[in-house]
Amino acid sequence: MKSMKGYVSKIRMLKMSKTPLVRFSLDNVNCLIAAHSLNFLADVDEGMQIVVAGEFNNRKQFVVKKYGVIGKSKIMIEFEKLIAYN
Repeated sequence: MKSMKGYVSKIRMLKMSKTPLVRFSLDNVNCLIAAHSLNFLADVDEGMQIVVAGEFNNRKQFVVKKYGVIGKSKIMIEFEKLIAYN
């Protein structure tokens, strides 16, 4: 399994199903995530730095099996804003 670290851009939902398929770019590398894709959408926003682990497919897309957010996740930031307003 390979790993990469970088900044997220161009988050798009490709397929809405039981396990949604999400596409994003990580420092100009096209990535796909299906496993944990809903958690990914809740945790990651464009411009955030993350670490991903997975493999390249035959189309040179990085298929993500695991990911981790460096710093605070999107849901943590939103929760802190909610607490600050109350």
